[in-house]
Amino acid sequence: MRVLVALAAALLLAACGADWTRAPDDEVARARYVNTGPTEIALVTVINNRNGEGAHSALIISASERVVFDPAGTWYHPWAPVQHDVHFGFSPLIETRYIDYHTRISFRTVVQRLEVSPELAEAVLQTAKGYGAVNKAFCADSVSDILRRNGFATVPRTFFPKKIMAAFGELPGVRTQTYTSGDPDDNKAKLLANEAEAGRGIARR
Repeated sequence: MRVLVALAAALLLAACGADWTRAPDDEVARARYVNTGPTEIALVTVINNRNGEGAHSALIISASERVVFDPAGTWYHPWAPVQHDVHFGFSPLIETRYIDYHTRISFRTVVQRLEVSPELAEAVLQTAKGYGAVNKAFCADSVSDILRRNGFATVPRTFFPKKIMAAFGELPGVRTQTYTSGDPDDNKAKLLANEAEAGRGIARR
């Protein structure tokens, strides 16, 4: 009995880390960005410049619409309403804001893009939408799980972002870009800038 109680308590504590934010459906519908480019999956890996370790994993999904699955992430933009770690309205402009937020003097951001069939891109999109909120420190685990569920068998199920990055990078056709910046580590100002940008009504695209 004591074991069961302890297990239940552990599960409850683990669940406390998940962000169950859910923007209203009508807000998400208004923000929806219809993908006009190729259908693709982009793996985002944030790497700590001080120790070389992976700090975060996310997936940019360009299917019937464009979103980012940002599990247990801290980024936010008013034009990209979020439902359980999926940010909608992820236009190219919003993507630049997302990458800029994560890239600073102590962190670089690696984006690996892979063009896939519309069917596969849509399957990954639907998996991400239905995945639910992710607990803190489970970003890589959830990203690798979604990839494996959709046929990326060479990607290991892991908690280590760089292991996913290495395996994904070996797939034929992957295009890799690394972003660096000398911006200070405190990136709260960038979130405030996002709020100001939305308030000024600058074009979203």
